[in-house]
Amino acid sequence: MKNLIILCCSVLVTNLVYADAEDMSPPSAEQVKRGTALYAQHCAACHGPRMQDPEGAFDLRTFPPDQKTRFITSVTHGKNSMPPWGGLLSTGDIESLWGYVITNQKK
Repeated sequence: MKNLIILCCSVLVTNLVYADAEDMSPPSAEQVKRGTALYAQHCAACHGPRMQDPEGAFDLRTFPPDQKTRFITSVTHGKNSMPPWGGLLSTGDIESLWGYVITNQKK
C-alpha cells in the first residue's frame, strides 16, 4: 500500500511539472491588460502596487516563471494568509493574473 501511495504521488508531481513545462507560451497583450486591472482591484492591497513594496505578502516579482500550476493553485485555493480567490475569479481571470505577474517580474 505504501508503495502505491508513493507511486501515485510521484505521478502527480511529474504531471504538475510537465504541465508547467508544456505551457510556457507568453501571455497575450489582452491577458496582460486584463491581469493588470484584476491585480489592481484584488491583489495590490497586499502585494503592493505593481507588485512593489508588498505589505508582508509574497513578492510576486520573484515568483518562479516555470511554476504556473503552483501560482494557479495558490490563487484558486489560497495559501497561508492569502484567501482563496477561486470563488470570485474565473479560470480566465486567474490566467490573466498569471500573465500580468510573469510579464512584470524582476529581470
